Amino acid sequence: MNSQELAKYIESTNSVSKPWLLVQLRIKKLQERRALLSPEEYVNQLADIHQDLMNLGEWWIGIEDEVFGVK
Repeated sequence: MNSQELAKYIESTNSVSKPWLLVQLRIKKLQERRALLSPEEYVNQLADIHQDLMNLGEWWIGIEDEVFGVK
């Protein structure tokens, strides 16, 4: 799945409010641009995505069913 397909999936499933999917989209876009970036720029951008993921923390605790669609 490329970034455009993932973006369409996120949009079609109304998942813009799911931050872990947005992180996956950013990673996919970074992978697609890797050949155009210097190794340092790639690592910097990957570190930025990682930090954003870590900043999510455990925001989902208490609302697991709502967030993850558990029925």
